[in-house]
Amino acid sequence: MSDREQTFVELVDDAGTSIGSATVAEAHTAPGKLHRAFSVLLFDAAGRTLLQQRAAVKTRFPLRWANACCGHPEPGQGVVEAATKRLAEELGVTGVTLRDVGVHAYRASDEATGRVEHEYDHVVVGVVPGDLPLAPDPDEVATTEWVRADDLTAHLTQPDGLARYAPWLSGVLPIALRALPAA
Repeated sequence: MSDREQTFVELVDDAGTSIGSATVAEAHTAPGKLHRAFSVLLFDAAGRTLLQQRAAVKTRFPLRWANACCGHPEPGQGVVEAATKRLAEELGVTGVTLRDVGVHAYRASDEATGRVEHEYDHVVVGVVPGDLPLAPDPDEVATTEWVRADDLTAHLTQPDGLARYAPWLSGVLPIALRALPAA
């Protein structure tokens, strides 16, 4: 088990109010404990969003395509602060202004690993000004790809969407798109 699995996350109630803490491993063991998380979505001026294919060693939904990065703030840590740090750790991306634009609460079981996501997931958005140099951590990210957001929205409704994409992506993408400035 990685050191990250032993870090603490903030447990929350259905309204997002803090009610305690647990380790990442405990929070993701069936049946799962509702905890605070974040999903970062990055967009460029061409209307594309950055996807990452999760590394094969991930304990939840390995090799699924997901948004730019995900993570958990430590108890008491701000969501945007934690997201900024995680974006640098996973993708080597710094200097992007991030905004918390909403919440997607969900529960999903990963049949392949037996782990559970039960998250109060803050949707965090950043807009990048053009080419964005990436330095993905291979322990976190298998590969990355920029895709048109409207194409991704269509793909998420296809029959293979459940197997190809992380289960939270179809919930966080619409929240992020509504928060973007009109083109």
